Formats: sequence, structure tokens, C-alpha cells
Amino acid sequence: MFNPFKKKYSIEELDLIAFLAQTRHFEKLDEDELALFLPSMYLRTYQQDEVVFFSGDPSHALYIIKKGSVSLSIDVNDKFEQLAESHRGGIFGDNSLIEDAKRIYTTVITSEKAQLYVLPQINLLEIFQSHPEVKAKMMSAFSEIYNEYTTQLFKTYKSHFGFFELSKVYQGKI
Repeated sequence: MFNPFKKKYSIEELDLIAFLAQTRHFEKLDEDELALFLPSMYLRTYQQDEVVFFSGDPSHALYIIKKGSVSLSIDVNDKFEQLAESHRGGIFGDNSLIEDAKRIYTTVITSEKAQLYVLPQINLLEIFQSHPEVKAKMMSAFSEIYNEYTTQLFKTYKSHFGFFELSKVYQGKI
């Protein structure tokens, strides 16, 4: 049914809504739910080798890659080990959804330039508080993603059995 009072979005807003809808974290949301995030998204440009954040920094924002690539690394004995490289549509810093969380990896720009949408934690939490259905959909997507991470961790652990004690990961957590 046609609704003449439905909010109309500009071409730029529709492009950004379509971009968000293609990401795993936001794919469960409809157009109007995605539009809630638009006023809080800030586009920043970074240069190659620029650090977006360091491990141990406060988790105050979620990042979405519009253009370019980033490396996610951990510091092991003063050497960086790359965990992953992420490109357009990639999201990182997702522990910003947890209040008082710290970054668990360092993120560095690997392309000549990168454009990242920055979504401040305070804005995310405000949206979640005033729109619990959006929070439920996004947390469901996050749960699916983390289940995939855990499945991959166990698969890798099984193929390298004895390399480390997986039980130490779960001590006191279950």
C-alpha cells in the first residue's frame, strides 16, 4: 500500500543506506532502521600507515570501510601479527557496542588512502535505547558473526592441537 507520508530520502542518503544494507552487521535492518544511523556517521580520510586505533585504547566508535583497506593486528612480544585485512564494507571496532571495552587489536591503514565511516559509541547506544527492535536485529547479526569466529577458532585449534591450552580461554567464563 502506498503511504504518501513515508519519509523520502535523498539520493546520497539512499546510497549510504544501500551501502550499510550490504554489510553483515546491518543487513537485517530495513530502510527506515538504517536511516537512523545516517546523522551519526562521520566520513574520515586516513593515509597509508596511519593508525586508526591501538590495542588497549577505549572502544568509543565503530568503523565501516567505504574505500581502501586496513590491517587488524595483535602485538606479540613487540612484533605485530596480522589477524586480518579488511576492505570496502568491512566493519571493525565492533566491541564499541560494549560499554567500557578496550580495543583488542591495533588497526592500521594499508592502502594509499582510506575513507572510513566513524559511528560513535554514544550514538549507537542512543539508537539502541530508543529503538530496541534495531538493537535486537543488530545483536542477532553480531551473535552470528561471533559464532562464526568461535567456530573458526575451534577448527584452527583442532588442526594445531597442543599449541596452546584452549581451556584457559574459558576459565571462569562458563
